[in-house]
Amino acid sequence: MNRRSFILGALPLPALASDLGFRLTNVTASAGIDFRHNTGAFGQKYLPETLGSGCAFLDYDGDGWLDILLINGMDWPGHKRRSTTLQLYRNNRNGTFRNVTHEAGLAVELYGMGVAVADYNNDGFPDILITAVGQNLLFQNTGKGHFIDVTEKAGLGGRSSFSTSALWFDYDRDGLLDLFVCNYVKWSPEHDIFCTVDGTHKSYCTPEAYRGSTCWLFRNRGDGTFEDVTAKSGIFDATSKSLGVAMLDTDRDGWPDLLVANDTQSNKLYRNQRNGAFDDIAVRAGVAFSEDGRPRAGMGIDVADFDNSGTPGIAITNFDNEMIALYRPNSNGTYSDAAFKTGIAQASRASLGFGCIFLDVNLDGRLDLLAVNGHIDETVRNIKSNIGYAQPPHLFLNDGRGAFRDVAKEAGTDFAAPKVGRGAAYGDFDRDGDVDILITTNNGPAALYRNDVSNGNRSLRLRLIGTKSNRDGIGAVVHLTTPDGTQTRMVKTGSSYLSQSELPLTFGLAKRDKADHLVIEWPSGRTEEYKNLSAGSYDCIESKTITQLPHY
Repeated sequence: MNRRSFILGALPLPALASDLGFRLTNVTASAGIDFRHNTGAFGQKYLPETLGSGCAFLDYDGDGWLDILLINGMDWPGHKRRSTTLQLYRNNRNGTFRNVTHEAGLAVELYGMGVAVADYNNDGFPDILITAVGQNLLFQNTGKGHFIDVTEKAGLGGRSSFSTSALWFDYDRDGLLDLFVCNYVKWSPEHDIFCTVDGTHKSYCTPEAYRGSTCWLFRNRGDGTFEDVTAKSGIFDATSKSLGVAMLDTDRDGWPDLLVANDTQSNKLYRNQRNGAFDDIAVRAGVAFSEDGRPRAGMGIDVADFDNSGTPGIAITNFDNEMIALYRPNSNGTYSDAAFKTGIAQASRASLGFGCIFLDVNLDGRLDLLAVNGHIDETVRNIKSNIGYAQPPHLFLNDGRGAFRDVAKEAGTDFAAPKVGRGAAYGDFDRDGDVDILITTNNGPAALYRNDVSNGNRSLRLRLIGTKSNRDGIGAVVHLTTPDGTQTRMVKTGSSYLSQSELPLTFGLAKRDKADHLVIEWPSGRTEEYKNLSAGSYDCIESKTITQLPHY
């Protein structure tokens, strides 16, 4: 792995004070990414200005190389200073990107928040859902390097909202991707509330100042349109203040469930009842509240099998002094917060977390945890002298023995620098076998960090292509076995905060050069097995056809 002959030449890589076996290098400028987020702030302190926007890794043109999509806000009506739009960067396959926003038809101005990417019409090209303050937008990929706005045609128009994270999943297992959208609170400029901490000057309100707003569930009809099934599915809940959502199979019955992170309200765990309806089991599962029975300010979320037990655990980022929650599954279907036992709680006490993702950053076969942090108000130092507006990220390295260690400072000086972090995603943009990291900041630049694994560890990467299942294989569960144990991954959209990572799966093999056994459980119910797969990248079509891809 990590072959870069034509991407980076033979330039020496800088040494780190402590050799972790990998390093994260900021390549944003050299890659040609010149994005800057716009909150539209003009002194009125509108609530959406605090929340930032997300990002995504996607292969929009189907050339096998990951592109980058960055979501932007805009100036508020009546306070126009400049025009800002979404930004799409096409991968030039040499470590650089080209801005193709206009030619792709995405130079659209809106107060964007989040993004969810998937091939909802099963034509082989990824489509894009942008969540926003106002009207969310659905862009269909024509397959010719261009997108068209099909929001109204798809039946998603006429819905003014304050939407945040979203994901695509096939909840009824009919081979068509359905859409779940988180909504935050009932807010608009016309109904903005005056909040203050000193009795005189306006400050940003907490979500308690506003009524909640239900999430939405849309069923894919298969004809390009969607049916709103929010009420009849049991999802409707006007008390929710949702910021993050992740898919999982909590009861391992093969049907996708959803976990929603709520801000100052109880989290929701929607168990799929396999009849079109969901049941919220968060309270009895032990993930609705903190260990002392209180709702926290849930922001970002991810679900993954971080201890290679075969059952996924959960990470949720929260407000400062609330700490990151790290839920481990119990044998009876409940979860226990292991944040203190693992060392994550103590390290994250002073952080206000947003995007979080499980990823195997050093390819040792164990999932690590990234959390990006940043406060909501630049005046926080006047209130809490020990808490900053810009905050360093956490990169918790999994030791395989039940503990995590924050190695952000050792991973790279720029990476560890304080940021007003919001969105986070991972993807192998340079096709060297390890996963790179993309971070957004509030009212600031995006940052692309190239991961250089130098410890000799190898990986096996897998892209699933459904035939009876949805084309992206979303919801498929893959088990990879080596003499070191079995790793389990799910193909999924959503997770993190307002963002989406790549769909292909990366399994770290450590020093091994092959996997002994690979099992794919497709959403259709089909199971496929492969043996003795060499390290590298593969395309797997749902028909027991697997092809190894060339190295770069």
